[in-house]
Amino acid sequence: MIRPTGPSRGLALVMGASRGLGLLIARELLDRGHDVVMTARGADELDAAARRLSGRGRQVHTRACDVRDRTAVEAVVDEVGRTLGPIDVLVTVAGIIDVGPAEAMSAETFDDAIDTMTRGPIHAALAVLPAMRLRGRGRIGTVTSIGGMVSPPHLLPYATAKFGAVGFSDGLAAALSGTGVTATTVVPGLMRTGSHQRARFSGDAQAEYSWFAPAASLPLVSMDADRAARRIVSGVLAGRPMVVLTPLAWVGIRVRGLAPATTTRVMGWAGRLLPGRPSRGGRHGVEGRDAARAVSGIIRRLTTLGDKAARRNNEVPEVPDPGLARE
Repeated sequence: MIRPTGPSRGLALVMGASRGLGLLIARELLDRGHDVVMTARGADELDAAARRLSGRGRQVHTRACDVRDRTAVEAVVDEVGRTLGPIDVLVTVAGIIDVGPAEAMSAETFDDAIDTMTRGPIHAALAVLPAMRLRGRGRIGTVTSIGGMVSPPHLLPYATAKFGAVGFSDGLAAALSGTGVTATTVVPGLMRTGSHQRARFSGDAQAEYSWFAPAASLPLVSMDADRAARRIVSGVLAGRPMVVLTPLAWVGIRVRGLAPATTTRVMGWAGRLLPGRPSRGGRHGVEGRDAARAVSGIIRRLTTLGDKAARRNNEVPEVPDPGLARE
């Protein structure tokens, strides 16, 4: 990799950058010559992420910030603008995944998903927009999901929030027409980021993990996350209104558009094949790395690539892994 030299190509703010796709997007922006401000809820995890990105030829800054908190987001944007300069690029990636049957999801689970993945991008975009409009330039990217275009089974809080994010980002792109500021709606399918390790599983947590984790790990189903980050950054910097990342996502969007009722019925049939809520007991909000402890050896083998990605992308506690910084 050629290290960037010369002046910065502008300051980029990546919200939700401590792990997974957000970390990879921050890395890609650094490699393209941008100074980057990384935000996330946890300061320790954020510092670990920043260490992985050191030595890439550009400045890396960190700010602890919860995108659910509008006041906190506005404060970070204001402070960054005063101390580091104008924000040229915003990418909001922060997200959470809750997996399980609808009846196992609480109202609080929906609130958390909507606050993080719908209100979070709104808070961030509205905070940076006044200065971008004044300068007549800026790039805003919101990472949504195919789950915001087609609601998959056993991911109802996630899909609810992502549908809201798609609506906001797509509408914002139209509203900004002619201003010099652009908004890009990023629509990925499954990616091998290692996020299954941090997803939360409810109902029969082990059974839910046993279908979701392989789907998020197998090459024919999920996309390489490094490649996804490159395409996302290219699309956002180019000001494209929408970036759809995987063939399955592309097909899903078009099938939904042509036959919405049939698509809903198919999702219902697929849901019947997935684990039901246990008649007794069941667990709520079990992290993937905990649910994985009781799965079979076959499932462990099927998630090999995803587990490796989790270690590379800061989804699990930091271990010596100099490879990310050398790439």
